[in-house]
Amino acid sequence: MIHAKGYWKAKLVSLAVLAVLLFTGCGAGDRVEASPVSGEITVYTAIENVLAGRLVETFNAHYPDITVNLVRDSTGVITSRLIAEAANPQADVVWGTAASSLMVLEAMDMLEPFAPTGLDRILPMFRAESNPPTWVGITAWETAFIVNLPELEALGLTIDDIRCYVDLLRPELQGNIIMPNPASSGTGFLTVVGLLELYGRDTDAGWEFMDRLHENVQDYIHSGAGPANMAATGETVVGISFGFPGISRLQEGAPVAVVFPERGSGWDMEANALIRQDEIHPAAQTFLNWAISDEAMAIYNEAFPIISTGEGGSYYGFEGQNPVDQLIDKCFVWIASNRESILAEWNRRYGG
Repeated sequence: MIHAKGYWKAKLVSLAVLAVLLFTGCGAGDRVEASPVSGEITVYTAIENVLAGRLVETFNAHYPDITVNLVRDSTGVITSRLIAEAANPQADVVWGTAASSLMVLEAMDMLEPFAPTGLDRILPMFRAESNPPTWVGITAWETAFIVNLPELEALGLTIDDIRCYVDLLRPELQGNIIMPNPASSGTGFLTVVGLLELYGRDTDAGWEFMDRLHENVQDYIHSGAGPANMAATGETVVGISFGFPGISRLQEGAPVAVVFPERGSGWDMEANALIRQDEIHPAAQTFLNWAISDEAMAIYNEAFPIISTGEGGSYYGFEGQNPVDQLIDKCFVWIASNRESILAEWNRRYGG
């Protein structure tokens, strides 16, 4: 996930490309249909533009006769749009959107069960329990703090002072934190839910912590990557974001550090699903088959340390460790069933 300050408006991008490449001798995860598939599909996604564009171009190298109309926005906006269109679906596929949101759509009977090719490679924790599944996960992403080091030093602090959630309550950070709005950002929502899980969702301790954090927050914005970008440019000292955009800015030379909180990170998985409608387009199924192929997984893994096949390589901050250990315990069923009440309470407290 990459780029953006403030609200990302939905984009409609038609991508049609290149020449047909037929797989021979490939692994199970790279199987594609031998006969060409054609047509036009609309795909709603929360995957950041640069990564999504690269993935669709790669898909079209195999299927040049499938036009993918890509509508990209933050998770909350995508979810609200899908719900608003429930009676007249406009999307064929939802791709790379928070599983907790897809479970809301699942409860509304908006998803068509579908078992994509290579499903047996996907870990059970990354797919719906139904058979065939209503959604299939591809990656996981987690809360991280992106810290501008010169701006932090100007406040009289060092990076050793920013190691856990409680450190964000330091008085020096008043008005110096940017956080995603959980109503529109999946990263914002997973961070809020993570705090509720850490402090006990059956108590008020999580909300009491967020009351204190709120005193230090400069602004809540509509993008999960936005706070990382703002920290990189010095517009804020600490951006509550997720790992990939912070690491990307670091690799580009921004004076930032990426901190994964010591008590563990709130997290969610990005997942794919087929939207239920009167006529399912075969090209939509072809796209979902490719979206969990080994080729697609390798591209996801360049941006995310955790992919749903359980494979992957080293990751900044987790050299020699399994990044899965950073993820807090969470109950997706509880999150999905309480999503609206959590957002309503957050908005009541901080939405103004």
